[in-house]
Amino acid sequence: MKVFWKKDKLQIIAFNGYGTSNRFYVRGRALEDENIDLGHKGAFKLLVNTWKRFETDEIKNTPIRISLDEDIGIQGKTDHEGYYLINEKVEGLSKHMNEEGWVKFEISFLDTNLKREILRQNRFPGEMLIPSQTARFGVISDIDDTILHTGVVSSLKWKVLINTIFTRAINRKPLEGAADFYHQLHQGKEGNEANPIFYVSHSPWNLYRYLELFLTVNKFPKGPILLRSMSSFRRRRREDDKPQKQKEITNIFNTYPEMSFILIGDSGERDADIYIEISKLFPNRVKAIYLRSVSNARRMARVSNLFKGYKSIPFLMVNKTKEAIAHAKKNGFI
Repeated sequence: MKVFWKKDKLQIIAFNGYGTSNRFYVRGRALEDENIDLGHKGAFKLLVNTWKRFETDEIKNTPIRISLDEDIGIQGKTDHEGYYLINEKVEGLSKHMNEEGWVKFEISFLDTNLKREILRQNRFPGEMLIPSQTARFGVISDIDDTILHTGVVSSLKWKVLINTIFTRAINRKPLEGAADFYHQLHQGKEGNEANPIFYVSHSPWNLYRYLELFLTVNKFPKGPILLRSMSSFRRRRREDDKPQKQKEITNIFNTYPEMSFILIGDSGERDADIYIEISKLFPNRVKAIYLRSVSNARRMARVSNLFKGYKSIPFLMVNKTKEAIAHAKKNGFI
């Protein structure tokens, strides 16, 4: 007897992007809808949801369209993994901004021959950030062990695995005081600066909605979340190739050549090396570097040694968020 499985509906996910008044820069992915419920309780359900996040069915090499209004439409195409990147010069984007600088748009499939049911009447929402004219600086922050407890420095990464698979996003705990500090940085010294916050991580795009929910539930300022593809984990990196996180940060600096930035990370992985190299590539544009302390004496000693002879930029190893807040106030950031 034949068994016919009902095919999943199609969807397009738009990752929050960033750009300028004339540059539209947005990523996303076209996938079958696996009906992942981030609110589910129970170890088995959490395990199933994690499997669904990584066992994706991509809609490959299909044309898509982004619409802002009747006058502005941008076409693109997904790649062999279902990802798309729209990086186009588009005039008049600033007229679509809200007071925080967010530009809303809709994205849809162009191919009418997909012969599959499409969610949301083929109209999927997305947003892109254009920093406000009132912004005095931007903030670029790591996620893992910087604002979210992950166990990224634990032996064999077992804590990362357990936390991701068996803990709901709404139950994950942020580092104490982090959301309040980021809101103060977002508001700035004048209280109305709307300084943009960019979140970067080595995590795969498969965890985008999980991390987005964590940031929302814990009331962090809204900002683009920049991750990497699963294929980059498998790809053998050349010796001269930079980490994806560093490439993302470099692109932000290049997108906003008149803006300076505060860089926030942790002492567990390579944030110190990346941030020092960024500060050398973009002289006088890094206002401060904050690195969270981690419970690994060897890594902490290594980072301390890196900054011993590097005095050109304010640097603070952060044990408690209140230390970073005091430093930011002293330097006139908040």
